[in-house]
Amino acid sequence: MTTTPRPIRDLDVPLETVQALVARQNACQTLADAAAHTHSPSDRIAYAHDAWLLGHPDGACSSDADYPVWAADLAAKPTYYRPLEAS
Repeated sequence: MTTTPRPIRDLDVPLETVQALVARQNACQTLADAAAHTHSPSDRIAYAHDAWLLGHPDGACSSDADYPVWAADLAAKPTYYRPLEAS
């Protein structure tokens, strides 16, 4: 069976598509390197989640608007983003 070869223009990929793919691969490698060097299990989970999001940019993510009571309670805590200070 013989087929007619396709012209290169049919196989070409736009430069922006290639650049986006390379950037995503670099970001995933950075996350993998960070996960390999951390001693924190919660950091490893965060890096794995970030890598999943890079691979699934259309994945559903919740926001504070999805949980208004939780977000309001969290915002009301004065020390939420500050480490405990020694007295």
